[in-house]
Amino acid sequence: MVCETDFDVPVTFPVIDISLLSSEDELQKLSSVLRSCGCFQVIGHGISVEFLDKVREVAQQFFALPVEEKQKYSRAPNEAEGYGGDLVVSEDQVKDCCYRLSLRVFPEDQRRMHLWPENPADLGKTLHEYALKIRSVISDLSKVMARLLELEENSFLNQFGDRPALEAKFNFYPPCSRPEVFGAKPHLDRSGITVLLQDKEVEGLQVLVDGTWRTVPVIPHALVVNLGGLMQVMTNGMFKSPLHRVLTNASKLRMSVAVFDEPEAEKEIGPVDHLVNHTRPRLYRSVRNFTAFNYECFQKGKNSLEELRI
Repeated sequence: MVCETDFDVPVTFPVIDISLLSSEDELQKLSSVLRSCGCFQVIGHGISVEFLDKVREVAQQFFALPVEEKQKYSRAPNEAEGYGGDLVVSEDQVKDCCYRLSLRVFPEDQRRMHLWPENPADLGKTLHEYALKIRSVISDLSKVMARLLELEENSFLNQFGDRPALEAKFNFYPPCSRPEVFGAKPHLDRSGITVLLQDKEVEGLQVLVDGTWRTVPVIPHALVVNLGGLMQVMTNGMFKSPLHRVLTNASKLRMSVAVFDEPEAEKEIGPVDHLVNHTRPRLYRSVRNFTAFNYECFQKGKNSLEELRI
C-alpha cells in the first residue's frame, strides 16, 4: 500500500530536452524518470511557444462561449466524445469539477465532425495541426523508450496497429472554493503516452511520486509527458504509469489540452515478449479496449493496473 501525504513537497520536477536524446547523459536521465515516476516535462520539441499559445487561445475561446452554444456539441449519454462533464458509471461516484471537450482526431475518417465546434472558426484547423505535431512527439518517444529496453524501436507502436487513435481533450476547470473537490480525481491514463499542454499561468496538476503528491510547475513552452497504463503493461512494469490528479483553484479558472494515443479498438495489448523471462515473470494479463476498462475502474475508485495484475 502506498502511503500518500496530503501536502506538496517543493522539489524539482524532471525536465527532458528531447532534442538532446542523442546524448548518453540525457538518455540515462530519461531512463531513470521512466523507471521511477513516468512523468516529466519536455522541451526541445520543436513546437513554438507562439503556436502553443494559439492552442491555448482557441480552447479559452470555446470555453468562454455561452452555455447554449457549447451544448450544441454535447456528448451523447454514455459516450465520451463531445462536450460535457463526467460520464456516470456508478451511482456513488464523486464527480470532478471540470468540463471537457473530447474529440477523436486520428484516424481522420473516424472524426465525428458534428461534435467539432465551428466557433471559434479556427479551432478545427489548429487542433489538426497540433495533433500532427504531438503524434510525431509520441512516435519519437515511443521509439526511444523501446531502444532503452533493447527492443526493436517499433515494438510499442506495432502493438497499437496500423490505424491507432489519437484523442484530444480540452479541459476547463472553473474556480471552486471547496478544496476537497478535485478537478480530476487521482487516476491513471488510458494511453500509451499522454502529452499535456498546461495552462500558461495556473498550476493544478499533481503526480504521485514515492508516496508524495508533487505539483508539476508551469513552464509555458514545455509539454508534460505522462505514461499511460498501457505503457506499463507493454513494458511489463519496467516503466511506470503514475497516479495523478488535478486540484481546483478557489479564485482562478484553469485550462489544459491533453492528447492521448490509443490502439485500434480490438487490438489486444500485453507485455512485449522479450520483457518476460524467468527472472521477470509476466506481471499483467493482456487487455482489449483498455480505454473503457480504465475509465470504469477510475470512476469506481479502482486501479486498472492492479485489476490486470496476474
